[in-house]
Amino acid sequence: MELTKYELARIIGARALQLSMGAPPLIKIESGRSSFIEIAQQELDNEAIPLAVYREG
Repeated sequence: MELTKYELARIIGARALQLSMGAPPLIKIESGRSSFIEIAQQELDNEAIPLAVYREG
């Protein structure tokens, strides 16, 4: 399923919020400083993000 740009933004934002509130990252973080949004994007790219999209229709 291809995600829309709005779904991508919502998923990355929701996961970044979880990470900022103390949730453990589900991927190995490379050395250096990464923002929560970058970590969430990497999780999405690696298909490790624990969120799903359900569409009505």
